[in-house]
Amino acid sequence: MRIGELSRRTGVNAHQLRYYEAQGLLEADRAANGYREYNENALLKVKQIRHLLGAGLSSEDIAYLLPCATGETPELPGCSELLTAMRSRLQRLDDQMTRLAQSRNALAVYIEAAEHAGNESYPPFELSAS
Repeated sequence: MRIGELSRRTGVNAHQLRYYEAQGLLEADRAANGYREYNENALLKVKQIRHLLGAGLSSEDIAYLLPCATGETPELPGCSELLTAMRSRLQRLDDQMTRLAQSRNALAVYIEAAEHAGNESYPPFELSAS
């Protein structure tokens, strides 16, 4: 099938499919006219890629995990290399969430102080150093 059909059948635009191919996540043969030709397995691969991207994995992580993936969701075997890669990504997400929570709290303090500026009964503005 050509890229347009794969795009229609998966709901993923052609630009993203070309990106997946450039990242080594998806393979296409070339017809004599130069058009990309995908086999039926590409449908499953695209669905797997979308699920893994939705889990916050990078295309580099997915390239590492995809050869071991089975099923649409996909399922990943519990080998140590895969678990290490996924735990590393989970730790990066946890770290990002911590930084975002700190930024959110600091911003809330600024907003609260700005809303109460000039109000003599309100305690002085203090931003914690966390």
